[in-house]
Amino acid sequence: MNAPLKQHLIDPEICIRCYTCEEACPVDAITHNEDNVVVDASKCDFCMSCIAPCPTGSIDNWRVVLEPYSLEEQMEWMELPEQAEIAKPEGSDQDGGDIEALEDSVERLLAEAHAGAGGKAKAPATATKPSINLYNLKKPATATVQGNYRLTSEGADSDVRHIILDLGNQHFPVLEGQSVGIQPPGTDENGNPYLPRLYSISSPRDGERPNTNNLSLTVKREEHGVCSNYVCDLKKGDEVKLTGPFGATFLMPNDPQANIVMICTGTGSAPFRAFTMRRQRTAGEGGAMMRLFFGARTSDALPYFGPLKKVPDTVLEKHLVFSRAEAVEKEYVQDRMLKQKASLAELIRADDTHVYVCGLKAMEEGVEAAFQAIADEAGSDWHAIRDAMRESGRYHVETY
Repeated sequence: MNAPLKQHLIDPEICIRCYTCEEACPVDAITHNEDNVVVDASKCDFCMSCIAPCPTGSIDNWRVVLEPYSLEEQMEWMELPEQAEIAKPEGSDQDGGDIEALEDSVERLLAEAHAGAGGKAKAPATATKPSINLYNLKKPATATVQGNYRLTSEGADSDVRHIILDLGNQHFPVLEGQSVGIQPPGTDENGNPYLPRLYSISSPRDGERPNTNNLSLTVKREEHGVCSNYVCDLKKGDEVKLTGPFGATFLMPNDPQANIVMICTGTGSAPFRAFTMRRQRTAGEGGAMMRLFFGARTSDALPYFGPLKKVPDTVLEKHLVFSRAEAVEKEYVQDRMLKQKASLAELIRADDTHVYVCGLKAMEEGVEAAFQAIADEAGSDWHAIRDAMRESGRYHVETY
């Protein structure tokens, strides 16, 4: 009988095909086809270089197996297989020591495997079941650009665009919190097609206007970003190839009375625009108040600054903070969170509160420290609260 071994796997339901893990892997153990991103067990040396860059936690999955799953098997998965029961060796019924040694070995391997960062993400219990991976690189959807609008002022240090894509008669069902992939034309320095880049959908499931088959994206132009420049330069009438939709956990609860706390920077606001519009359309001012902590350098660099101001305070409690604005106290999202510690302490203890963090990875440490300080002052254990929220699908982090 083969000894049990640990195999690193990627959850195809949670993976948003951003390919950061593949780029981070120093031994080229991670590859992909049109459908899935997968790990080659014969190459993986468990260096963990791919864990931290993953924005969703889909990379942090493991199984104890007797024979590794092949690349071909993984590339056909729509979901991860359950942990299989490891068969006992023949004759082991007569040898309790063999059984105990085998079980101890499996438990040790599993404990080691799940020692990765963050914990497994889960969707809210009431969230709509998402459609994922309907369109791939081999068979993408074709969208037509309806509009491309600059969100930041001409004088701002960043060019952020709101891009509306018409899906025509194509069936492309999306939920708030999901992403789509865009593959820019051309090839890289090695002559390979560019990898797709993922963008969060910034419109609700029924489109920019109710019952329209379109979606919007919030895209920041990066100086050397091949895909971001391609997308930001799109003109009305241009056609774009889309893959996806992707993402099965960073979803909005279908409960109008759920408390939703959203913390973001920059284009991390995209899914929260979708969340807010969905709540307005379905519950209006009759739902629980949503809370948004949104950080930028200045007001003219904050996407959707004008439209956000028009959302009624009874729907959305807005905390817009600026770190470089003139004549305004320098502030980051974690600073404003600490100023709102009384309400946040009460919210994180409530069973109907959902917390979402989205934006630059650099913000994650500050947000975590703020929650820790808020819980400590209230006499609570933040790690226990956070882990319980994550286990029940109420704590979500997507940073990049």
